[in-house]
Amino acid sequence: MTAFFIGDVAIDEYYTAERWPGRADKGMVTELPAEIGGSIANAAVVHAGLGGETQFISLLNDSPLSQRLIADLQENGVGIDYMLTDPTIAESRNLIFLVEGEHIVLTVEMGEQPMWLTSESLEALRQPGFLYTTLYRVRRLHAQAEDCVLKQAGLLTDLRRHGRRAIFDLDVGGCAPEDMPYLAGAAVVIFNQVGFRTAFGHDDIARIGDWMRDHEIGWVVRTLAADGAEARNGETVLRTAGFPVDVVDVTGAGDTFGGTLTWCLAQGHLFAKALDFAVAAASRSVTIHGPRSGKASADEIRRWRKEVNPPMVHT
Repeated sequence: MTAFFIGDVAIDEYYTAERWPGRADKGMVTELPAEIGGSIANAAVVHAGLGGETQFISLLNDSPLSQRLIADLQENGVGIDYMLTDPTIAESRNLIFLVEGEHIVLTVEMGEQPMWLTSESLEALRQPGFLYTTLYRVRRLHAQAEDCVLKQAGLLTDLRRHGRRAIFDLDVGGCAPEDMPYLAGAAVVIFNQVGFRTAFGHDDIARIGDWMRDHEIGWVVRTLAADGAEARNGETVLRTAGFPVDVVDVTGAGDTFGGTLTWCLAQGHLFAKALDFAVAAASRSVTIHGPRSGKASADEIRRWRKEVNPPMVHT
């Protein structure tokens, strides 16, 4: 089964700084070499690196930079058969500042133009498999079906009826009540700590059972940075500890987690095993510089895992 990743791909311009300046302040930064990244594209590259059949869809302009971004995806084993083009939109760029072991990401605004999927895209997406995406992107999706226009939450409902299972990466943004038509019926919803608190106003995954049942969400995952991750399905709560590592660059760690989790679930792994393996992959990725540091084969991740103290998975 082919997994689809619908989201961003961008050139990541890196800078380091001793501190993040405050309001009306000034600071000096050191420029590092730019690298190709983009959150959902990073997850797609990780998925393909593990051996998963992968297709990526985004909306880019037709500049030389866009062609470079697309070529890089192909070189990393990611299919680009259904990419979309709009020559009027801005270049896809992120400014990433590495400060005190964390990263601050500024994204160039590219607008919210509708993303009209081709008939070929719709046909492919109507096959069983996973769809890994964000709220920002699904709000823009449109497709012409046989007798009507499918768009936004209605399009997701149609895909779900055809066996396409959504995995949402909500990162720091979380979600609000108006987002629930999109998230309803999702297989997995992934938050980091900031996004989870933004969505629920607390940090206790044990308290969201009613919310999950009301919206028929299969699993909710809360990533915990160095402390690993936790997940809930119905009454079951899983927790996986993190790995003791020397952090080089946290950029792409969440993307590595999401791409790896998607691959594991597509392989039929139990969720506890998938969660543990995704944490291992993400922990390995922060020991390497760059947004694509999580790209590795399953054997590479297993070998790395054996070199550190293995975490315990418990219910």
